[in-house]
Amino acid sequence: MAVVAKVWIDEDCITCDACQDICPEVFVVTDESSEILAAVRTDGVVDRNVAGSLLVDGIGAELGDIIIEAAEACPVEVIKYELVSDGAADEAVEAAPAAVEAAAPVAAASVAPAAGVSEALNAVFAGDRSINILFGSQTGNAAGLAEKTAKLAANYGLEPNIVDMDGLDPARLATMKRVMIITSTWGEGEMPDNADAMWNAINANGPALGSTHFSVCAIGDTAYDEFCKAGHDWNNKLAALGGTEAHPIQECDVDFEPPWKIWVEEALPLLACVDESGTLQVELLEEMKAFGAGDDDDVVEGDFAPGIIEKEAMTITLEVFRYCPEAADSGWDTLTCSVPGHATVQDLLMTMQQDVDGSLAFRRGSSAGTPTTGVRVNGRIVLADCARIADLAKDGGRVRIEPLPGHPVVRDLVVDTSRYESHRSRAEPWIRTDPREGERLPSGQAMGTMDSAAATALHQAGDVLSFQLIQAMSDSLPHDQHYEGPGVHFQQWLRVLDPRTSEKQRRGILNSLQEKDGVWSEADHASLMRYGEDGRLAARALNEARGVLLNQSRYAGKSGRLVKWYGRSVKWSGNVNETTLYRQVLGPLGLIGNVFSGVSARMALAFTRNGGPPIRGLQALLVPPAGLGRIPKMFNSRVQNYHEVVSLFNEIDQRF
Repeated sequence: MAVVAKVWIDEDCITCDACQDICPEVFVVTDESSEILAAVRTDGVVDRNVAGSLLVDGIGAELGDIIIEAAEACPVEVIKYELVSDGAADEAVEAAPAAVEAAAPVAAASVAPAAGVSEALNAVFAGDRSINILFGSQTGNAAGLAEKTAKLAANYGLEPNIVDMDGLDPARLATMKRVMIITSTWGEGEMPDNADAMWNAINANGPALGSTHFSVCAIGDTAYDEFCKAGHDWNNKLAALGGTEAHPIQECDVDFEPPWKIWVEEALPLLACVDESGTLQVELLEEMKAFGAGDDDDVVEGDFAPGIIEKEAMTITLEVFRYCPEAADSGWDTLTCSVPGHATVQDLLMTMQQDVDGSLAFRRGSSAGTPTTGVRVNGRIVLADCARIADLAKDGGRVRIEPLPGHPVVRDLVVDTSRYESHRSRAEPWIRTDPREGERLPSGQAMGTMDSAAATALHQAGDVLSFQLIQAMSDSLPHDQHYEGPGVHFQQWLRVLDPRTSEKQRRGILNSLQEKDGVWSEADHASLMRYGEDGRLAARALNEARGVLLNQSRYAGKSGRLVKWYGRSVKWSGNVNETTLYRQVLGPLGLIGNVFSGVSARMALAFTRNGGPPIRGLQALLVPPAGLGRIPKMFNSRVQNYHEVVSLFNEIDQRF
């Protein structure tokens, strides 16, 4: 039986598939040439192996005869090999350890013994500490989580490798002791674009994964029937190939950060307990977690360390909305308490839950501004995990906490945001570049190109705490079940502004915004503006979207007609008459419409301005001066800063 030391491919390969058909364990045929798989080579690279990397221990003996058969079957004779018995035996055998050492710098540079840990844990640190974090990503979310996971892996003495599934040979999985997969689900349960080829390849010819420990984090959207299907497919496939599930699969909804954090804090220390031989030393888990957590008493110093801002204690009257779905009953809990001014609303609710009423229901966050923690406090919409009491009330004042408006209440302060998620998923406000090229993330994901000025402007245009909070600022949303809402439309408009967005997606978004349940469903965005800077930013953006839509449609349709005639009336006359707006916005036919609509009668009876009964308005007309100030303006009043009004309408439409 022949023992092959190394095999390589010379130039002029015609990619005939003969070698792959005979020995797929060693050869793979690409569009340009045949290549030697990474799983059988000591350097772990996929190419023609012209550098002469040796085969890994045992492969040359196990597959030697088949490799020779494949070489002899090559019609152009470009497959070359070298046998251990060809006089290269000593050289090959002696070179093998050196080659292995050179090809595995991670193993050579293993983590130094850690101080203060047991000998058993130090023994785990002594071997190969590589961990491979594979990601399947359509919009960049999974790729971003892979990068965050890699940073945390170093805390457990691991050497992370971020691996894009695009182009990855499934055979390489057999050489990986520790694997983490983070993948999204695209469409109706499909693989993301960059993972599709690898998924098909591993289904066609998957390697044995007897020494591989893995864990999967799946990102999905509960609005779809096949929730997190891609992640479950990977989890089942790796287990079927013999891999060991170190930690159960973690499902993540649209708000994927909190569940990902739970997963990574449990899965990483488990995989870190896999030793050099590929054995999971689960008895070392608690010690590994303590090692990864480090010393909580360490004080971080330097200009980059944020200062701790403390506020004096405040006495407040706390009012918390309560709702019991079983009894279909609602009410308020009221108590007077003293709290630190720097405490957050979430701190206040947690204390109440622990010390007063354990049945209080609310959503918790990570204290960094979690979108799902939105509530209304003293009429302001805020994130409970970052809004401070001192910024919401004064000493001796009232703190009134209500559920986020615009959503059905599930219990107490917990609301059902499924309608928002459903509208968002239908609107598809995620980026689709066309083609997928340009600048790339460290993970290799193509994200298009954008200069720094455009990036800054785009960031400033959408710099809000949470789109869910923008959604809750709407006055129309609670009364219109089909209205998509300002939070969804704001995200769509930002995609229109993004220079990386494909023209096809941009046209689709603009058409969506123009539809019945689009930006025209809310007549006035003043409701957004009263909620502070975030609301004002969203209102300005949505008004900008309306301006673009008006020009695009050439002021057709009901909304365009109203804007056009009102704009012409103001520009032509320079006057605004609040009692004849109805006529102005309807154009020349509006005067006749006034007679039938009752506007003229209401003007004559002074009913327009004071809202009183008609007889009182008539008295005001006949018995001055008692009625002075009650009679509506019968004559046009001059617009102040007329040039600004003209400039505004000129900016919207040059035809005026």
